Amino acid sequence: MIRDSHLFSQLQLGSLTLSNRAVLSPMTRTSAEPSGQANDRMARYYSRFAKGGFGLIITEGIYPDLVNSRSYENQPGIASDQQAESWRPVIQAVQQEGGKIVAQLMHAGALVQHSGFTPIAPSAVRPVGTMLEDHGGSGEFAVPRAMTLEEIRAVVESFAQAASRAKQIGFDGVEVHAANGYLLDQFLTDYTNHRTDEYGGSTERRIRIVVEVLEAIRAATGPDYVVGVRISQGKVNDFHHKWADRESDAKIIFERLRAASPHYIHTTEYKAFAPAFGEGSPTLAELARRYSGLPVIANGKLGEPEQAEALLEKGEADLIAIGTSALVNPDWVKKVQAGEALNAFDHHFLQPIATLKEEETVE
Repeated sequence: MIRDSHLFSQLQLGSLTLSNRAVLSPMTRTSAEPSGQANDRMARYYSRFAKGGFGLIITEGIYPDLVNSRSYENQPGIASDQQAESWRPVIQAVQQEGGKIVAQLMHAGALVQHSGFTPIAPSAVRPVGTMLEDHGGSGEFAVPRAMTLEEIRAVVESFAQAASRAKQIGFDGVEVHAANGYLLDQFLTDYTNHRTDEYGGSTERRIRIVVEVLEAIRAATGPDYVVGVRISQGKVNDFHHKWADRESDAKIIFERLRAASPHYIHTTEYKAFAPAFGEGSPTLAELARRYSGLPVIANGKLGEPEQAEALLEKGEADLIAIGTSALVNPDWVKKVQAGEALNAFDHHFLQPIATLKEEETVE
């Protein structure tokens, strides 16, 4: 039992006062309307985690433009005023339970699992691996089209406009999804970015678009609105990828992100407590803290409370994001506080497709 712990202490994250350090990790659930609008089922789903004690909730990835940013069928968007307005009941449901909710903004880039357009990416490189069956895909990904500079500028602006809509409708903040193999991470990843202009080549140039997105959002939303950024090495289609220059890359990436003034960095690894680059190296969360000086959310197999508490106690992270363990324990926080047993996650819970089941959306 760890009732009196770092995990249950308050934290000031920018303008937000969080009741504890437990965060609901963003998880793709593809349960929006075909139009990309959020619905009542999603409001019931997200409010369960606030009711269960999570101090901060990060939504699944929300696409920011109507042209080519959607990755999955029935993925929610915030690319229009109509889509944005559909989120109000979700936000209100979470806030009425005492929670805070941040919108994760995500552009698919090459990781597109539906028809309708040719995907865009830093370079015309087919993503490795195969589409995600959990989210309705099968077979190889399409070869994307390399983006023009004009398209890069348009993507940056779409993130800024999406963040502005999120603020207007009441989201407590936004998180830029620059992880897990989606568009912004495709720029950062050496083998998916063959560009020779200012957005390719060195790590400094490959992280540039993420910095520009953060700066554009800050300009659109003001200095006090909470803005975070999610970073990873591995991808949904390339689980074991590591940055080529290891800690040198981490230093460049996290220092460049710090200069763009986000309120936090959210690192995600398969195991957040494992060395980022092999035995003896720091965790990715620890490197983010070291080189950015910003609050860090750590994610990756932290559903066991003792693992989560240890990472906080060692000062390697400021908040802990819980994913699959929260799916089967939406009251994870309250259970841990009370010393109750947690339900074990079984991947069959997400079968045949990782959409919301009725039992996840009832009170």
